[in-house]
Amino acid sequence: MKARTLMRLLGAALALMLVAAACGDGDDDGGETADVTAAPTQTAAEPAASDDEPDATADTAATEADDSAPATTAAPAEPADEPDPEPWRIAYLSASSANTFLLASVGEMQRLADENNIELVEFDAQFNAELQTTQLQDAIASGQYDGIILVALNGPGLVPDVEAALASGLQVVLFNQIVGDDLSTNEPQVDGIAASVMAPPVVTGERAGRLTIQACEGLDPCRVVYLFGIRGIPLDVALRQGFDSAVAGHANIEVVAEGEGLYLGPEGGINAIQDILQAQPEFDVVVGADQSLQGVELVLTDESKLDGVALIGLGGSSPAIEGVRDGRWFATVYYAPASEGRLAMEAMIAALRDGTMTGGIDPNANFLDEGLVTSANVDQFTAEWDG
Repeated sequence: MKARTLMRLLGAALALMLVAAACGDGDDDGGETADVTAAPTQTAAEPAASDDEPDATADTAATEADDSAPATTAAPAEPADEPDPEPWRIAYLSASSANTFLLASVGEMQRLADENNIELVEFDAQFNAELQTTQLQDAIASGQYDGIILVALNGPGLVPDVEAALASGLQVVLFNQIVGDDLSTNEPQVDGIAASVMAPPVVTGERAGRLTIQACEGLDPCRVVYLFGIRGIPLDVALRQGFDSAVAGHANIEVVAEGEGLYLGPEGGINAIQDILQAQPEFDVVVGADQSLQGVELVLTDESKLDGVALIGLGGSSPAIEGVRDGRWFATVYYAPASEGRLAMEAMIAALRDGTMTGGIDPNANFLDEGLVTSANVDQFTAEWDG
């Protein structure tokens, strides 16, 4: 075979091979062909990821997130709470911290003080007028108080000191006792006193006298034992003045004995009536403070004399109200010590807040029958203290 022919045959064979190769390629009709890519050859083993090493990818993402996040503005600080205002400080000058009547008063004063941011400081005069004068002067000089509530033991004698308290800018409220010479009124007798809360003692004595007239009706003579609380103090002088003025026109009434009960409980009345019985064993009426009459009742019961004696108290205490209701006491002049304490503190608060001048207040003025408690009306009264 010639070389040219051989070359033709080889060319034809080569053409057939190219056609066959072209027919074996993936066609467009849906025949799937795996697309395999060879993995790159690793030239060295890569170390395994360690839990102890930082994740660079995570760090990068976190950094990018921080960079893209908006800046955060700190919340404004809460305003500090306003400090509590300084409490008002009130000096309460008591005639006696042991007196059961005044205990009821100070209980109400303290309740209102607690509710109104007031510090109440009590001074105990122990029924010693000179001690109370010193206490009042010390309270003024200390400069520690905004006001003074006073139960005066020596009303006329304390006028200069009350004037000094007012001049120093203190508010002054009186209760139970008068400061001044006129014991027939509860109106303030020193200019600038914010309030004076009390039944005037002369008026109270008159009320006791009116009850005595009732008890003595039909008796002639009607022999009366009169018990002072503390003989000679302005309060008791005024009470006796009112009593005498009420009974003066009744010739059948005669005061046959006097004593002193001391306003501190039954013991004073026990001692007083025992002494009187030795000198004056026969009498028809005993007039005195409720605390004293509790002791008088005990002694007269032991002596089997109670049924023949009319007891007339000053105070309207629980034992007095119960005694009148049960028929063991004839009557009592009603007092409202808790109301007095409340009214005194309310007047002080008003004076401290805006300078209000309340003036004179008689707690008994609006009571039924002016507070003359008898068997006919006793159920209309509720005691404010325990006697």
